[in-house]
Amino acid sequence: MTSSTMRAVYLTGFGDYDQLCLRDDAPKPEPATGEVLIRVAAAGVNNTEINIRTGWYADDRQDAEDGAKTSDGSNEVVLPRIQGADACGYIEAVGAGVDPARIGQRVIVDPTIRSLSQYFGAHRDGSFAEYTTVPSENACKVESTLSDIELASFPCSYSTAENLLTRSGVKCRETVLITGASGGVGSAAVQLAKMRGATVIAVTVEGKAATLRGLGADRTLSRHASLVRALGVNCVDVVIDLAGGPDWPQLLEVLRSGGRYASSGAVGGPVVSLDLRTFYFKDLTLFGCTAYPPEVFSHLIRHIEGGKIKPLVAQVHSLEHIVDAQKAFLKRQHVGKIVLQVSR
Repeated sequence: MTSSTMRAVYLTGFGDYDQLCLRDDAPKPEPATGEVLIRVAAAGVNNTEINIRTGWYADDRQDAEDGAKTSDGSNEVVLPRIQGADACGYIEAVGAGVDPARIGQRVIVDPTIRSLSQYFGAHRDGSFAEYTTVPSENACKVESTLSDIELASFPCSYSTAENLLTRSGVKCRETVLITGASGGVGSAAVQLAKMRGATVIAVTVEGKAATLRGLGADRTLSRHASLVRALGVNCVDVVIDLAGGPDWPQLLEVLRSGGRYASSGAVGGPVVSLDLRTFYFKDLTLFGCTAYPPEVFSHLIRHIEGGKIKPLVAQVHSLEHIVDAQKAFLKRQHVGKIVLQVSR
């Protein structure tokens, strides 16, 4: 490995773990005009990377000698690709038009690259490598006593959670039901909803309930429980849903008239049954939440620097053990985030 190369994990095709290829001779990127070069210290593991690898987002797939493509709903992912939507690292170089004073700053990456309609680690190479580049505005300086590993647990999950709560307009003294509450986004949503003064009901498995109550959940329910029997109908102001699945109609039943529903995940199943009569008779509002405005990430930085939210790191693996990290992720026995140590 020379100064012009780096360690990186490439996704080379759609399928199983054998499509993840660790290379020691990957070309080290150079920052283009308006970009910065980041030495990646740590990178979080997310559903996004696994879903792209398995082709979960695609209606159909194209595998060809000149690369593979899959639709993520807004753009195409071209393979081979260095994945990784979460990054904490240090600016090592800057491109033309970027203030050299930025060199040395510790940053986390806002993965939504609005100027290019790209998502970090999907439409351009991401953080599963020793170095990466992003537009300067996406490398967000953060001043914190938290470790690189802890900071890498924030960007994707917490910005998604902040966006869900912002879009659905969660307010003080409202009751918020959060499904999939033990995952990265769910545990972030518990903290951020409680920070807003809401009453939080977290849906999880029994073994994770105590941890979620420690994060601020006022009540926990088993994901196997009947929500209608446990809560009654018309009792929740906002549902933050990361699960979907066959029991999805209950989520609309427990919402009050005029309630709001927001979703950014479907780990329990993406196809659900909607009774339109429930939807329109109760005057419900449904939000699909993927893209978010830049102020959402700015709010996240303020929360981190103000110590208002805390990281929840379940496991740490080295970059070389990314397969072990993804296997652990899919077992879903953890609470919070699994993070890769990339460089020191």
